[in-house]
Amino acid sequence: MPGTKSYNPQTDTELEKRWYIVDGTDQIVGRMAADIAMVLMGKHRPNYGPNVDTGDFVILTNCDKVKFTGNKWDQKTYRWYTGYTGQRSETASDRIQRRPEKVMHDAVRRMLPKNKVGRQMLSKLKIYAGNEHPHQAQEPEPFTFHRSNKAAKQA
Repeated sequence: MPGTKSYNPQTDTELEKRWYIVDGTDQIVGRMAADIAMVLMGKHRPNYGPNVDTGDFVILTNCDKVKFTGNKWDQKTYRWYTGYTGQRSETASDRIQRRPEKVMHDAVRRMLPKNKVGRQMLSKLKIYAGNEHPHQAQEPEPFTFHRSNKAAKQA
């Protein structure tokens, strides 16, 4: 087709990055992480490109009040290598008490591309355990989830 043109978004000239704020109170970790990953990748915009970072910034507050479904608090384990022989592990309930930001950071990180663009997308995620954050100057907009969160409404 000689008359067709393809569109490739340019991040530095065409896109204006927006800031969204998400309250993690009583939200399910996996569903919230999937929606946050979509915003970080830029798939909520009409000018998405897989090789370009077209996503927006996301501020996540109250990440210490998130929820897991089922028995994941006791069954889900996080493992890491120490550099010595063997590996360490801890359950989700232990991790949320010790480092609550790390639970959401890992959940979102695993839903992003595993390359240089994915690492750049993850740097636009700002996570805080409490309700306070230092990004008031960016005037973040509240983010609304597209799917209904039935478990959070029942609780």
